[in-house]
Amino acid sequence: MMNWQQLISNKRLGQEHRHPERHDDRTEFKRDYDRLIFSAPFRRLQNKTQVFPLPGSIFVHNRLTHSLEVACVGMSLGNDVARQLTRQHPELADTLFPEIGQIVSAACLAHDMGNPPFGHSGEKAIQTYFTEGPGLDLQRSVSHAFWDDITHFEGNANAFRLLTHQFKGRRAGGFVLTYSMLSSIVKYPYSSSAASRKGKFGFFNTERDIYRRIADELGIICISEPGEPLKYVRHPLVYLVEAADDICYEIMDIEDAHKLKIISYDETARLLLSFFDEPRQQSILQRIIDEGLTDDNEKVVYMRACVIGLLEHECAQVFCDHEGEILSGTFSGSLIDHIPEVPCKAYKACASLSATRIYRSRPVLDVELSGYKIMETLMQHFIEAAHYPDRFYSKQLICRVSSQYDIDSDNLETRLMAIIDYISGMTDVYALDVYQKICGISLPIV
Repeated sequence: MMNWQQLISNKRLGQEHRHPERHDDRTEFKRDYDRLIFSAPFRRLQNKTQVFPLPGSIFVHNRLTHSLEVACVGMSLGNDVARQLTRQHPELADTLFPEIGQIVSAACLAHDMGNPPFGHSGEKAIQTYFTEGPGLDLQRSVSHAFWDDITHFEGNANAFRLLTHQFKGRRAGGFVLTYSMLSSIVKYPYSSSAASRKGKFGFFNTERDIYRRIADELGIICISEPGEPLKYVRHPLVYLVEAADDICYEIMDIEDAHKLKIISYDETARLLLSFFDEPRQQSILQRIIDEGLTDDNEKVVYMRACVIGLLEHECAQVFCDHEGEILSGTFSGSLIDHIPEVPCKAYKACASLSATRIYRSRPVLDVELSGYKIMETLMQHFIEAAHYPDRFYSKQLICRVSSQYDIDSDNLETRLMAIIDYISGMTDVYALDVYQKICGISLPIV
């Protein structure tokens, strides 16, 4: 059984034996939040696709706005859970436990920072370059562990790498974040060799020992036998980060689809109102009348806010009700899976509509097709340059790679990972720009 007093730690990766002087009254977890907000990788999320194409005249969500919204919901979830569990366990009141809202909020900011350009399409392009494309020939030249990493490339694992890896010119420990915050972003706490059927895992083999050190320090339960791929149960706060993400992406995608006229107002209203029983539905509709809302978009905004509030409350309650299972590592599924029948059924209806009408809509498919081609081309050119660095064209391409990536290493795996780090860190706009230039489609204007 895991315990909260060990699970919530403000020890920092890279500063385990240092106690730097403080000049303000921020908590260590607030420092995590601030470091992420002011970081370049977080700012780059503004030019990374969430679902729909980057906004034109109609503003829809990108990775940045999504992450900020998830962080808000995560803060509420963490604070509600902290209040309720502190009442149940008064001994936690004078520990770091009441700060879990800040930990969850910071983890929510970071949860998508490892996603490559063009979302899941970009992720798939990196994987399939090695499983179906020219990169397949590299299998004989790299270790089994490295091959598992790159053929299962995963945004979640890449986020943990981004936050913990010591890139050239950076401090030891990457962003130097707290152990509890770092473990709260690892949704699938196992190595690529133990990836799930969907290819999900939580850390590359290059960061395996870092995760092991954090998990063992926090008392997270290891469930792998000696000699097997490393596998742990989740840090409990992962469930809150996951719930905040589930709530925001599903409900906000419905709102965006309405803005883009993919689904009608009547259909949107039916979906959102179906989360509530009849009396509450009437109360919401009456409030819309009382507030004088006549614009359909504003009506949807109000209904969406009500739905998010309901789901946040129900997920916090599920977490508290199942605290024992979560701490013992036996809880199954997500928090959303365990909410009451009416909102759970409504959530599944939204997910079903999203899968058939939103994620398969023409604007989304066009981004996925274009993004895949762009990423495939970048991978082909830059990976070949890393494989044969002495060729003339390879040297030209390598000069384009940022100096923080170890592209000049004598080790092939290090060079290949440097390219994946470089490409996965691009924004959609930058990836398109590099693609056009190396393909001779556009020339820089001086």
